[in-house]
Amino acid sequence: MEDPLMVGSEYLWPGRFHERLHTSTRQNARIVRDWVTFIGLEASVFGTHSMRRTKVPQMNKKTGNLRAVQLLLGYTKMDSTVRYIGVELEDELAIPEAIEI
Repeated sequence: MEDPLMVGSEYLWPGRFHERLHTSTRQNARIVRDWVTFIGLEASVFGTHSMRRTKVPQMNKKTGNLRAVQLLLGYTKMDSTVRYIGVELEDELAIPEAIEI
């Protein structure tokens, strides 16, 4: 974090070349592959997308905040978010109704 290239940067990992402010999709995939290999897991099973597909539904289940999940995924349509994480919209809409105020 004290690397001079990171001072004033809004990105956690700056790109390898000065004209790139952040790492590329391919560089991110390499970073994840190296981490997965380092901890002794099979790199072909885990990747950036599989982590996204796993973590986001867990966040939704724990918080019940589908709007936050939508923002994290960068989706503009709620139905796309619901379809991506594999839940039924009716089930999600029932959560607020189950809370008594």
